[in-house]
Amino acid sequence: MGIVERASETVRIPLTVFYPTAQAEQPVKKGPFDFSLAVNAQPDSGPHPLVLISHGSGGSPWVHVDLARTLVENGFVVVMPEHHQDNYKDFSDPGPSTWKLRPAEVSQAIDLIAQDPLLGPVTSTEKVGVYGGSAGGHTALSLAGGQWSPARFRDHCEAHIAEDFSSCVGFITRLNGGWLDGLKKLTAKVVIRWRFGDATPYRHEDRRIRAVIAAVPFAADFDLSTLVKPKIPLGLILAGQDINQIPRFHGQAVQHTCETCTTIADMPQAGHGMMLSPLPPLGSTDSIAYQLLSDPPGFDRSQLPALHQKVADFFKSHLLTP
Repeated sequence: MGIVERASETVRIPLTVFYPTAQAEQPVKKGPFDFSLAVNAQPDSGPHPLVLISHGSGGSPWVHVDLARTLVENGFVVVMPEHHQDNYKDFSDPGPSTWKLRPAEVSQAIDLIAQDPLLGPVTSTEKVGVYGGSAGGHTALSLAGGQWSPARFRDHCEAHIAEDFSSCVGFITRLNGGWLDGLKKLTAKVVIRWRFGDATPYRHEDRRIRAVIAAVPFAADFDLSTLVKPKIPLGLILAGQDINQIPRFHGQAVQHTCETCTTIADMPQAGHGMMLSPLPPLGSTDSIAYQLLSDPPGFDRSQLPALHQKVADFFKSHLLTP
């Protein structure tokens, strides 16, 4: 599998691209991970269909390499844009402020690949797929025609701050049953009311995007009536033990509303971290990242290669047809 990274002062959105190549792979270290990749290799002749992966809050391309490899083995070029101020290098503004930007960043990434001297000539950008997990799942729902607003985020957190606390505050803190829980909930509500009063409905359309998958998405701020019949094929991946985005407020709410969606996987033993493969180091067992992203007891990661193939099959069925 080939890899190139595109970043410069003139490119606002850095890109990591994986693609089919006949060149030999070499050991490559990226952050805490060791991979086998062909860096800056000559791509196989195309055209190859294109899938973009929209990472979760604070995410990186390296936690999606296993999925990328499966997609590449099925003939796809895979592009991962680094979302502005909501990535592993810069986690300064996660949440609704950057969710407004993400769908347009996906479109800009398609433009950049189409113009890329190495990959543009071998990549088809006429029928594109998008996969997103968590905040990336929010991006995918937006691209499917879903309409959301920061005010809906505020209203959800006003009503369900205790049940869905981590969705409203992220990785800052957790409720633990202690005497500070009341203060945490009150503070969160005050900040959310102050920051997210915008009732403007947000959506994004790009006619090149023909199919999307939302994995364990943040979805509580969507007007679900806009997702009854999405504009393009929408696949869902759900995790029954997700405590970061409580399923009944998010993925299950979309699943129960949508009349045309495909449930690619509904994994009752999985947690929010099932979308990450390889799973990153999460720190000690008392860290917030460990508590929200580690695999619940009973979840078997050996299921993930089959899931990744289902993702590839979904995109093949919708992007490779005439």
